[in-house]
Amino acid sequence: MKINALVAHDATQPLITDAITLRALQPHDVKIDILYCGVCHSDLHMARNEWAVSRYPMVPGHEIIGRVAATGSHVSRYKAGDVVGVGVMVDACRECHFCQQQEAQYCEAGFTPTYNGIDKYTGDSTWGGYAQHTIVNEDFVVAVPGNLPLPGVAPLLCAGVTVWSPLRHFNVSAGDKVGVVGLGGLGHMAVKLASAMGAEVTLFTTSPEKGDDARRLGASNVVVSRDAAQMAAARTSLDFIIDCVSAPHDLNPYLATLATNGRLVLVGIPESPHLAPDVTPMVFRRLSISGSSIGSIKETQEMLNFCGQHNITADVELITGEGVETAFSRMLKGDVKYRFVIDIAATQWA
Repeated sequence: MKINALVAHDATQPLITDAITLRALQPHDVKIDILYCGVCHSDLHMARNEWAVSRYPMVPGHEIIGRVAATGSHVSRYKAGDVVGVGVMVDACRECHFCQQQEAQYCEAGFTPTYNGIDKYTGDSTWGGYAQHTIVNEDFVVAVPGNLPLPGVAPLLCAGVTVWSPLRHFNVSAGDKVGVVGLGGLGHMAVKLASAMGAEVTLFTTSPEKGDDARRLGASNVVVSRDAAQMAAARTSLDFIIDCVSAPHDLNPYLATLATNGRLVLVGIPESPHLAPDVTPMVFRRLSISGSSIGSIKETQEMLNFCGQHNITADVELITGEGVETAFSRMLKGDVKYRFVIDIAATQWA
């Protein structure tokens, strides 16, 4: 099946409208008419081959919201007309320890990414959400609550679940004191979700002007991380920190704000290593540093249900496909609050 998509043909050229071929519908597949797709910073990294793993031609996009158009003969979970989402994964080995415990994001064979992966049915690339349609196995499709505005749901499929997963895995609950480092696409969702869980949220930012926005999103406290006095006042005050910054930075100032038994979880991936932390406070206050990768399909559905109950969506700026290169340029400048989302239906494919 030929469809229109925004395609990267190499690392140096802008995305252009081109035709791609979707695989034939398999018995457990769901065909989705894509309505919206979030623009993740990793899409820019991949389109420009900044991680040296890109395969061309490529259709980016792994924050997909759409409506079911057709289902394979064995599909039992969805029907035509259902509003659904697709995130970062579209398959995995299904057999390893992690897949068996519904944590395919840690699949020992490596999960199949929504784009720039290998489709096991065709041997060709998987195609992402900057396109009119997609076909995905039903096990990697999630249901979208009917009360949420759909453009703001799209970033939940990556940015939302990436911060939800560690919050849930490490049992953050009401009354906990949670720090969030960075108020971008990930950080603004961490503030929203942690505060909705009942935690007292402190935002760490290098930009004092973000304070009002952080409080609007649910933060109780804002600490300017470049202000030594503010950082000193926050010392040993937090139970848990989610670090959403992907640029290399010193972790030691944030470790100093953790109380005994505190944990710092990294969800951003820097291009070069962070400064090695001082182990002394880690030893004397039993501190931990962890990492967390996206989230499972089970966690994604749980997160969407929670967002439906609490009316939580991402703060987005809606664009059409024609504006994706401008969006990439603005992302590089940090000029977005807090996620671009492509309106696929409004995109001109000519």
